Amino acid sequence: MSHRTAFFVSDGTGITAETFADALLKQFEIRPRRVRLPFVDDADKAHQAVRQINHAAAVDGARPLVFTTVVNPEVMQVLQQHCQGMLIDMFGTFIAPLEQELGMKSNHRVGRFSDVTRSREYHDRIEAIHFTLEHDDGQTDANLEQSDVILVGVSRCGKTPTSLYLALQFGLKASNYPLIPDDFERGQLPSALLPHRTKLFGLTIDPVRLSEVRHERRPHSRYASLEQCRYEVREAEALMRRAGIRVLSTTHKSIEEIATLIRQDLEARHSAAAT
Repeated sequence: MSHRTAFFVSDGTGITAETFADALLKQFEIRPRRVRLPFVDDADKAHQAVRQINHAAAVDGARPLVFTTVVNPEVMQVLQQHCQGMLIDMFGTFIAPLEQELGMKSNHRVGRFSDVTRSREYHDRIEAIHFTLEHDDGQTDANLEQSDVILVGVSRCGKTPTSLYLALQFGLKASNYPLIPDDFERGQLPSALLPHRTKLFGLTIDPVRLSEVRHERRPHSRYASLEQCRYEVREAEALMRRAGIRVLSTTHKSIEEIATLIRQDLEARHSAAAT
């Protein structure tokens, strides 16, 4: 099964096809070779894609898995007639039942995002990404009040990737601050964060795992030593508990899970504040 190939074919970026396919493939103990084929938007490109798929079938000795979100009927016809892989039409599977249920025809629009780039939501998301990059790792206190969420935790516990995911996927302006030994000695959060307690979330991590992560960056350093990691995690957790902020562990949860929990909590807080 390791020699199986999975193709993600789209007349747009292919992101939807690959994301949807990932959710399906994770249900199986396989690691197929992955090939994304975006912008397959005419018959010539479809034939090129078919040649690549069929070549993989011959080399692998097994039918490739072909996940597609193609809406162009000409392209889809080429794939259906000539592709030697297992063709999984993700849009076709769901569009027809939705058309029947809603009593209307779909737009059959190619996902090129040309109109998305003109939307307010898109520009808000780009602005959130810029803001998050500027406020990574406590680089600046400027405009901190504009943050939708502020993450705190020891160095290398997952603050930066979680912040970027919140910005990229949910359009949230996310700042993050590292907790350092000076904060532990003072026994309180950095002063710049104190006015923003309602936006704070703490991230923590198992000290053993933290030591492993830090060793990748600074091997054999005190910074990466298990003793130092245990000290920092212990003190950071105590500090966050005293501050009364929610703490989430990144040890066994993915960035996606952590970000989703934070978003749910923020929505609950906003709903409570509105009532």
